[in-house]
Amino acid sequence: MVVLCETMTGPRDGEQLRVLVVDDEPPAVDDIAYLLGQDERVGEILTAPTAMDALRILEDEQMDALLLDIAMPGLDGLDLARVLARFKRPPQVVFVTAHEDHAVEAFELGAIDFLLKPVRGDRMREAIGRVIEHHGGAGELADDSKMIPVQLGGVTRFIARSDVTYVEAQGDYARLHTDGGSHLIRVPLATLSERWRTAGFVRVHRRLLVALPHVTELRMEAGHCSVVVGGNVLTVSRRHTRELRDLLMGGRGGGGRS
Repeated sequence: MVVLCETMTGPRDGEQLRVLVVDDEPPAVDDIAYLLGQDERVGEILTAPTAMDALRILEDEQMDALLLDIAMPGLDGLDLARVLARFKRPPQVVFVTAHEDHAVEAFELGAIDFLLKPVRGDRMREAIGRVIEHHGGAGELADDSKMIPVQLGGVTRFIARSDVTYVEAQGDYARLHTDGGSHLIRVPLATLSERWRTAGFVRVHRRLLVALPHVTELRMEAGHCSVVVGGNVLTVSRRHTRELRDLLMGGRGGGGRS
């Protein structure tokens, strides 16, 4: 196991972070460590070439954040994130990868940011800012801070899951609707329906998933059910009408807004 440790100039104070970079590609490690070294909020930088090496380090060291690659031999980055979720005080996780396909899954595992290689300096500083923001919170994020990466004109932006009013199926993709517009992501509606159910999202139609906290009206007209979400009237299929009515009339179950 090879572990690199760098220390910033000057003594480490309570606001400086201890960061572990986990990546099997030395050039990528060098680039990430360089960007971290330019940030005065980072105190120590350790590196590990594999997920197993990272776990060995974490047995002895308390790290504030992991900058974690996804595609690695053996245990990959997503697997490591699942293991970290069992820690009493897990470090904050920022994925740094060339593979954007796993972005939604990464955020579902509690990542606070998702950086695409090659990483720009401003994006690295933004990610460290998010680590600072959530540092000291028992290693866990409030559900409202779940961020979803979306592509806008070749730029990756992030929207809060709590801003999504409803989701519409479009083939193997899903369109997330918010008050400010809509965003297409490469995740099937069935997958989101399973992952987001505990966050208050409920299937009302084979093509629609609604966020219960954003439902403002439930309408029953001539035996047909519909809901008003973000000013939009959405049809509820007969097979989902009973469940939806029970959830709405029973105190808006399903996990609440997150």
